[in-house]
Amino acid sequence: MTTATQVSANDPSSRPPGPRQYFPGQIALAFRRDVLGFLTRMFREHGDMVYFRGGRQQFFILNHPDAVRDVLVTRDDCFIKGPALQRAKKTLGDGLLTSEGDLHRRQRRLAQPSFHPQRVARYGSVMAGIARSAADRWREGQQVDIHQEMMAITLRIVAKTLFDADVEADVDAIGGSVDTSVKMFTRAMSPWGPLLNWLPLPSNHRFLRAQKHLFDTIDRFVVEHRAAGVDKGDLLSTLLKAHDAEQLADPMGDAADRDKRLRQELYTIFTAGHETTANALAFTLYLLAKNPQVEQHMLEELGEVLGSNLPTVDDVERLPYARMVLAESMRLYPPAWAIGRQATRDVEIAGRVLPEGAVILTSQWVIHRDPRWYPEPEKFDPQRWTADARSQRPRWSYFPFGGGSRQCIGESFAWMEAILVLAAILPKWKIELTDNKPLDLRPTITLRPKEGIPVRLRAR
Repeated sequence: MTTATQVSANDPSSRPPGPRQYFPGQIALAFRRDVLGFLTRMFREHGDMVYFRGGRQQFFILNHPDAVRDVLVTRDDCFIKGPALQRAKKTLGDGLLTSEGDLHRRQRRLAQPSFHPQRVARYGSVMAGIARSAADRWREGQQVDIHQEMMAITLRIVAKTLFDADVEADVDAIGGSVDTSVKMFTRAMSPWGPLLNWLPLPSNHRFLRAQKHLFDTIDRFVVEHRAAGVDKGDLLSTLLKAHDAEQLADPMGDAADRDKRLRQELYTIFTAGHETTANALAFTLYLLAKNPQVEQHMLEELGEVLGSNLPTVDDVERLPYARMVLAESMRLYPPAWAIGRQATRDVEIAGRVLPEGAVILTSQWVIHRDPRWYPEPEKFDPQRWTADARSQRPRWSYFPFGGGSRQCIGESFAWMEAILVLAAILPKWKIELTDNKPLDLRPTITLRPKEGIPVRLRAR
């Protein structure tokens, strides 16, 4: 029988291996300068559990699927969101992504019916129609940023399916506001973020303008729903019904607080609901442009299943290779690139007792590229996702949507949306990269291309 080792900040012999710090702030500086490179290097140099300190804070990076399972599922009750997302409440509010405990359970219970597979299936024709409509506006030889194009498509889809709203006239302005808000998350990764938020910086003024625009947009959705006076069966109708029921049950309660909470819930779903899928689609189109044999195989499947027709929900299960392509894309470029947690009490993980207050990091970017589970990890190979290949790997060697009680509520929505968008676009257009430069990445709250992905459109 083995006994778990109690990690002590004052006992070097009890700590897992980790980087040395030769001057204060050295590790924090390396982390902020290149977070993906830092996490990769820590795994290569120190293995499956890495320890370091930042000031008084103890950090552990966990790089093994079994540890991921324990943090996200088995010992989930011992953790809350990490400090970055706690600080991000300034920018994201107290929605599904940042809330904890009873509030999070309530928010998830209310939103869950809108993401039930049967409800999601009703959105399919809207998803495919919006994607094809966007593709119909493209022109032969046109140069575009395919990331921005995917952002616009998924924004229209989320607005129409979950809020029954048309944002066509305002899509560029809304997209710009979302972009500004998402980039502010980089600050939440810094312990000095809360201080910077109070300073009269131009970035703060830009963020406040963007946030107000998004709040005004959401308020418009609410006003339009209330004016219609009918339950449209979408997410907004569901949450409004719950909000009104709360008001009736407690008429003396704080109405302003309830309205604020509703707005924050809608804000989180509206912004996060299209950002992650847009990134996944953009990276997938980038990888297909670099791998013409994979693209050709996918086109053959689309031709056999769809002919010249627009894809439907019933076609999604008949496009297994498209799903494999998307899965492999999210392995290499996971929209959610890392997960942070903070221990609320001493907890045993991988044979060590991590102390209360410790910050835990586990990274999809690192684990999805671990050669133990993915030989030639930098290679784009959809065949990794055959049933036989999947069965050879640990379950938690792949977790693009997180897991456990905090698993992405919109996972089935995102899979269907991404497959339908690809199936609506690829038969009409070949995406050509305009240069062969390595992709520069920006890891904010999601992983996105730093300078976009410039491409040239070629009609098939």
